[in-house]
Amino acid sequence: MEPVGRTGRRASGPTRGPAIEAVGLVKEFERGRRTIWQRIRGEADQRERFRAVDGVDLRVERGEIFGMLGPNGAGKTTTMRMLATLLEPTAGSARVLGIDVVAEPREVRRRMGAVLSDGRSVYWKLTARENLEYFAALYHVPAAESRARVTRALETVRLTDRADDYVERFSTGMRQRLVLARALLPDPEILLLDEPTVGLDPQSARDLRERVVELRGEGRTVLLTTHYMEEADQLCDRIAIVDHGRVVALDTPTGLKRTIAATEVVRLELSGGEPESAVLDRLARGGSIAHSARENGALNVTIHCRSARDFVPAAFDAARATGATINHVEVVPVTLEDVFLSLTGRALRE
Repeated sequence: MEPVGRTGRRASGPTRGPAIEAVGLVKEFERGRRTIWQRIRGEADQRERFRAVDGVDLRVERGEIFGMLGPNGAGKTTTMRMLATLLEPTAGSARVLGIDVVAEPREVRRRMGAVLSDGRSVYWKLTARENLEYFAALYHVPAAESRARVTRALETVRLTDRADDYVERFSTGMRQRLVLARALLPDPEILLLDEPTVGLDPQSARDLRERVVELRGEGRTVLLTTHYMEEADQLCDRIAIVDHGRVVALDTPTGLKRTIAATEVVRLELSGGEPESAVLDRLARGGSIAHSARENGALNVTIHCRSARDFVPAAFDAARATGATINHVEVVPVTLEDVFLSLTGRALRE
């Protein structure tokens, strides 16, 4: 028997194979511009081509929440737009539910819902219900099903009690939930969520994450992008870490953190101590220095170690021996931020 979600939605199409599969996906853009006057004068084209996505391979299984984690500009949104058929790949291939995104874009769009970071996605001068009724017609939802779909979408995102209020009166979090409701109108098997919690307050972000987990419980597949490591760790079954248009690591959150040869992370803020290399050399005897940088005259150092209880006293000894002073100590468990740092040599937010 075919699987049926909590909404009564029966999975369509082949039930075997991945939900999303991308192989060698590339997207190139031109940097700069060539004016009409340059063309008339016959000047050489000085525009440069650069790769926003550079050979991405992905396999997203059905029914999982799969995250793409990386800093702004890493290529996450460009990848999502290619999968959503809004951009055509320069090279490589991508299939959604076994359907080629270039050969059959309409069929791909029919089976997916997308929340992309493209500014206003709903009409503020309409009510929540009016917005969804409009988009239901736009998505060719059968008239006989439209009212039920709108009602169910409002219930899913907990906006039933505000359905007839104008969107301009909504908070940012409520508007984002309405955008998610809009994406659910076609009753999609796959949801693409691009930075869904950006700009939301902590409570709104937590509420939206809860809705995403519920959608997985209905049997849907969710592909999301984020640069919030805590969000990726809490939500995702598997994560692809993306940097400069490439997937640099892919595993479960636990599997990624196991790649760090440490159980704890110590962050130090030091002042004084010249030369800087002397104190770093002594600190390196007790652990692995993942990152060091000067900010506002202080030296900030991140060290991966087996035991903070053993390392911290040794760090104070190293500081005293080199004339440095430790102003602040923070001990934290290994996070996805540390994984990104070890893979790229820079912090996720740099």
